[in-house]
Order: sequence, then structure tokens, then C-alpha cells
Amino acid sequence: MRDQQPAPGHPERTLSTKETAELLGVKPETVYAYVSRGQLSSRRAPGGRGSTFDAKEVEALARRNRREGTGSSGSGGELSVRTRITLIDKDRYYFRGVDATRLAARHSYEEVAEWLWTGRMRPGVTFTAPEAAVAVARRAVDALPEHASPTDRLRVATIAAATEDPLRFDLSEEAVLGTARVLIPTLVAALPPQLHAHQNDGTLAHRLWGRLTGREADEASLRAMDRALALLVDHDLAASTLAVRVAASARAHAYAAVSAGLGVLEGPLHGAASGLAHRLLLDVLDRGTAVPVIADELRAGRRIPGLGHRLYPGEDPRARALFSALEQVPRAEPALLAARDIVATTARHAPLHANVDLALAVLTVSCDMPATAGETIFAVARTAGWIAHALEEYGERPLRMRPSGHYVGPRPPQPLPE
Repeated sequence: MRDQQPAPGHPERTLSTKETAELLGVKPETVYAYVSRGQLSSRRAPGGRGSTFDAKEVEALARRNRREGTGSSGSGGELSVRTRITLIDKDRYYFRGVDATRLAARHSYEEVAEWLWTGRMRPGVTFTAPEAAVAVARRAVDALPEHASPTDRLRVATIAAATEDPLRFDLSEEAVLGTARVLIPTLVAALPPQLHAHQNDGTLAHRLWGRLTGREADEASLRAMDRALALLVDHDLAASTLAVRVAASARAHAYAAVSAGLGVLEGPLHGAASGLAHRLLLDVLDRGTAVPVIADELRAGRRIPGLGHRLYPGEDPRARALFSALEQVPRAEPALLAARDIVATTARHAPLHANVDLALAVLTVSCDMPATAGETIFAVARTAGWIAHALEEYGERPLRMRPSGHYVGPRPPQPLPE
């Protein structure tokens, strides 16, 4: 700790520990972590009570934290990370300043991914996986037990593909983009096919279709699948994306960063949420009305899946855009009506709106896909966003994603345990 005294005749404006913490947007105890790292100096307050900090020094540190995207977003202590990728604003969200739902309506998943990575549009772009990477990933996935989850398969395929890439430790933008364009189609190609005449070329949506359902594809359904992938490319700092940025901050290669994201995605409050909505939708279709189904869920004390989102006071814009695409799919009408019944019935209890998990459930139910298909679509789509965030993080100061712990255990020194 560095103790300084003001020069005679030049009184300095000082701040208490509490005032310093508020200005930095951290907990009071975190202030002393800045002191121990030499980023702040302190002196004893008059009367020996606590410490004071030079206001100019604190203000300079706060400005530096804001520039570097460290610190917190406010007194709540939530991590804030500077990004140029996605903005969520009320009932809309934007990719590099462009309305994301409009992008998804006019461009393929691959084109939206390229826009997210580079800020440039490449009309007609497709991603191709080398046979060597696909072969290694398929062998690894085929070795898993039959009950393995989609995320298990994708994580194993990611690790297997990494072992086939000797340049994976090259973190330059060109190399990471090359990895992205190979990894995503490799993940799809490594999944077990459901159609005998499965696709290994064409759009990614077409190739993924044959891994999720044994039904032949029609144009309207493929457009809905492609729309879903494009809408789900990124959603700011979701839990899995934050994990990716932490890995990238430690300079893990792109495959490892994606693997970190897949590990978080498997939680029931994240990527697996669409599976719960899928089962709920099937129950409503089976019973002909949402009333008894919602009543059973509430009686059991369970949250209704597919409804509400902490970032949107109204309907999730991704759900609205995907519902619009599904209205063009004739087979989707019963599931769409059931989804609307769920929303209307639940509105009697709480004013909740549909989120993208409910819209994904309509897609997967309508296309005879399993309940886990939504999780697969989500993971494949979000891989592009994770790569975008990893690229952005590689351009930042290494290891900046290292918050200080708020220790609440017994104060040292404690006696050695017997």
C-alpha cells in the first residue's frame, strides 16, 4: 500500500472508501484490491478511521476502466464489457448497428455470421468443412453412448476438430475466421444423420435439417430453420458468451473458447430451455387446450417455459420474427395455435410474452424433430456469435476478465485445523 501526503499549501480533494467504490462501481472491499495492485494510493483518514483516496486519481482510474471495458456497469456490481457486436435496446436488438430481425429476414445464416465477424456482407457465402476434420469429429461423436445430449456431441466434435488443426494456436483475425468457417459446418456434419440422403453441401440450414428430422425438407420449413439460425447468432453477453470471452481473455484458442460456451449452454436456463417448451407444446396439443396444462405447471410450482425474458418487457423480437416465418409453414398451424393458447392462458396469471424458446418449440414440433433439436439449433447458431466475441476479446488486454472475489469467510489469521 502506498501512503502519500499532500504537498503543503496544496490541499487535495479526497474521497472515502465508500465514495471511491461508488465512483468505480465496485464493492468497498474491492477498492483495496486496486491499492494492492498499485493502481490507487491511499492514506489514513483524519482520526485514524479508514482510508481516503485522491479524487483525481480515482476519477482517472474510473475513466480507464470505462475505456477498457472493466469494472462494473453500476452500483449493482454487474460486469460490463465493451463490445461493437450486439446492442439490445428495449424491444429490439442490433448486429453492428443493423436491426437483427431485418438482417435475418433478408440474409442467410452464413451471411449474417460474416456480417457479425467482419462488418462486411458476403452474398451467397457458404461454409465448407474439410473431410479430414469431419472424419475425426464423426469418429469421436460416434463413440459416445446413444443417450448423449446434442451439446455433448457438439462439444466432443469441437475438441476432436481442434486436434486436427495444427494452426489452432494462431489467434490472428485471419486464422480465427478460417477456423470459424470450418468449425461450424464440421459440427453439423459430425451429428448423426436422420435422413438417408442427408445433405453435406448447400446452405447450413439444409445440412442441419437432415440431422434433426427424418422428414423431407420443404422450402418454407428450410426458410424458417435458416431464419432461426440467423436470429440466434448472438444476443450480447449471455452466460455462455461471457464464458467464451473469459476463455479468450486467457488466450485460449477458438476451439477451446467455443467448448467453454457449449459447457454453459447445456444449463436448463439457457440452451436447453427450448426442450422444456417443446414438451409443454406437445402436452397442449395432446390435451387440446392449454388450460389444464398451465394449471398443472403452476400447481407444481414450475415456471412456464417459453415465456418472459429479463431483457425484453414485451415480446422477444426473435420470437416475433420466427413466428412470422413459421406462419408460412402449413404444418406449423396447430403448434402456432397451441403456442398462442399458452400465452393467452398464462396471461390470466401473469403478463408474460413469448420468448424465442417457445418459437423454437413451434419449429421443432412442426417439423417432427425431437425435443433436443432446439438446443442443437441454438448451439450451432450461437457458435458464430461466440467466435465474434472471441475475436473481439483477442484484441483486448489479456486476462482483463479477472474480477476480484468478495470474500465473506472468517477473517485471518485463523488457527490451523486439528
